[in-house]
Amino acid sequence: MSDIVSEAWKKYLLQLQVHPLRTKAITAGVLAGCSDFTAQRVSGVKKLHFRRLFLIMLYGLLYSGPFGHFFHKLMDRIFEGKKGNTTVAMKVIVEQLSASPWNTILFMTYYGLIVEGRPWPLVKNKLQRDYPSIQLTAWRFWPIVNWVNYQYMPPQLRVLFDSFIAACWGIFLNLKAKSVVPKKD
Repeated sequence: MSDIVSEAWKKYLLQLQVHPLRTKAITAGVLAGCSDFTAQRVSGVKKLHFRRLFLIMLYGLLYSGPFGHFFHKLMDRIFEGKKGNTTVAMKVIVEQLSASPWNTILFMTYYGLIVEGRPWPLVKNKLQRDYPSIQLTAWRFWPIVNWVNYQYMPPQLRVLFDSFIAACWGIFLNLKAKSVVPKKD
């Protein structure tokens, strides 16, 4: 069994070298799908919502993976040649003040408009109501993840690490973003 895992890991690392953007995008999509599958099960959904699962996977494939790829390339360029705890702290601060709020707003908007099919006024109200608490929670959770990522992960594995942790975070976001459908009287 360990030979199979070892061989698969070698092939994955090769794909990261040969096709980094594609590999990160597919990885983010698959992990987003795993996250949504788990979120649906945890929330007590009796029958799996395949449309929702597909749309969440699409978000990971078309946005999360590519965004992470280019964001980490930008961070490497901004902090090129700089190392140490101060640089790691600066990377964490930059990410938390730029990418984190943007990603939270974008996911909540995508989830409301595309996944749930809600009209903009309802999505806007949900953003106004829930965004502050979700972002504050993100600022308690993601800086630690970012620190570990920038301090210990090799650059080619940072998006994988983010995507894996984001799968866990996505369960939280999915459950938080899920709108309560009003009951008809």
